Amino acid sequence: MYLLATQSWQTVILVGLFVLWALLLFGGFAFGPTTSDRTRRMPTWTRMGSSLTLVGIAWLWYSFTRQSPIGTYALLIAVGMTCGCLGDLFLAGVIPLSEPVLGGMLAFGLGHVAYLIVAIVLGNYFGLAAPLPRFGMLAVWLLIGVAGWYVLIFRGHKPSTLHWAAQPYALLLASVAGLFCGLALQSVAFAPAAIGAALFLVSDLILANQLFNGRTFPLAGDVIWLTYGPGQALIVASVASALQVAHLTT
Repeated sequence: MYLLATQSWQTVILVGLFVLWALLLFGGFAFGPTTSDRTRRMPTWTRMGSSLTLVGIAWLWYSFTRQSPIGTYALLIAVGMTCGCLGDLFLAGVIPLSEPVLGGMLAFGLGHVAYLIVAIVLGNYFGLAAPLPRFGMLAVWLLIGVAGWYVLIFRGHKPSTLHWAAQPYALLLASVAGLFCGLALQSVAFAPAAIGAALFLVSDLILANQLFNGRTFPLAGDVIWLTYGPGQALIVASVASALQVAHLTT
């Protein structure tokens, strides 16, 4: 049985909030007005609303599961999603900063530290720490992260502090994708989390290409959010995966 929460009424609330998230994200894309530069249809309020909804889901999930074996997992996912939402607010200018890109990178980076810890702790706790899938997928994704950073951010530029700061940031995101992929190879329940982490990295590379190289295309901003938003949602939804694995092993 695939569980979303420990009680049926909790599941109803979580499903309802995921529906709200989808309406905000995809509804904003479907019905929002195209900006003058043709890079986005989603209004700021629907994007930020979808991100805040995921924060609410993550913290509710923690409140529902805090006394269970996956309580720590749910807590770290909630912390990571909260940091991600803060990064969204920085980049959107809702919270003004003199260096919004650097602020966003810092917020997302802190969120991914939480995701990184949770992937390691969860693998150890559930016995999903076999060296070959864990370190093999980590190595593969680190190579992808290095290649993406070099091609889309570093190459062809006079390196600045921001360019160099993007390197460990890209490697951190790649590490999370690698560790979740390692978990997914050992338990298919974590495939959504692995896909989510990969989508987050893809979204960030598209954004980096836009920010550092000035390369854009029609509806680029929406493409970024249509990979980033579902990526974060799948990572948050991995609490259900952890709950399922805990249910099967107890």
